[in-house]
Amino acid sequence: MVLAFGLDTIILSTDRPRDPNAARYLETNASLRGKPSLTAEAGSVRLSELERHVLGWDRGTDLLSGLIPQISFDYLRGGPPERLVPVLNHNQMDLRGLAALSSRILSLLSDAENLGQDGLEMFGVSRICEKRGEHSRARNLYEKSIAFFLPAETDRAARRSLARLAKRQGDFVLACELWKGAAGNSRHGYEAYEQLAIYYEHKGRDPEQARQIVRQALDELRCANQVGDITPGAYREIKARFDRRMERLERKSRKPLLDALAMQAQA
Repeated sequence: MVLAFGLDTIILSTDRPRDPNAARYLETNASLRGKPSLTAEAGSVRLSELERHVLGWDRGTDLLSGLIPQISFDYLRGGPPERLVPVLNHNQMDLRGLAALSSRILSLLSDAENLGQDGLEMFGVSRICEKRGEHSRARNLYEKSIAFFLPAETDRAARRSLARLAKRQGDFVLACELWKGAAGNSRHGYEAYEQLAIYYEHKGRDPEQARQIVRQALDELRCANQVGDITPGAYREIKARFDRRMERLERKSRKPLLDALAMQAQA
């Protein structure tokens, strides 16, 4: 791998520094500095697994990557060079797999609408398009992705992003439909409650409906706190946000009455 990427030096270390200035790995350095990097949220992301699921390839007998450092150390300490053969074969398959996966990604970015094979691919390209500012295409792909069967968490994320884009484009019918479906006892669920309240207060011009939604959110929050389904810190943070919104809505609802009383007094 060192020769393949034209590197003069390779650093082998078991520690991962927390200080960005001391980071020696490109991935660690990027993550510590808040920049994009390859990370995994769950499940196996071994290159051989990606090849199997995305490309339909099977490496067959392959050296476990965890054994490579020890084999390399043994060789540097005078071990037989024949043990490096499976290491080189493994690296050769890695390079082949990376090239094929890169080609697949570029193909999807150019025409995911026709080349996408499942909802997860559609969702992945949707996120890239949204980050690139291609909001119309991202919305279209989010809609296509949720038409497939997605893992529950991915489905929630796709619907949340689709609602955000629909709001941005002024499609409040779709946005409200998605928010109503998402409202519930979760961080995204309370965000959906809040977005609905904002819509009815400012766009729908229906402060009473906005107050009703805030009351629903506070009731849901109270029940979650009583049964221990929410952490104390999150409870306080979210409750404070809805309390402030309720206070503002109640002030707005009292203002017309006060104005009417003032006019009667002047008459």
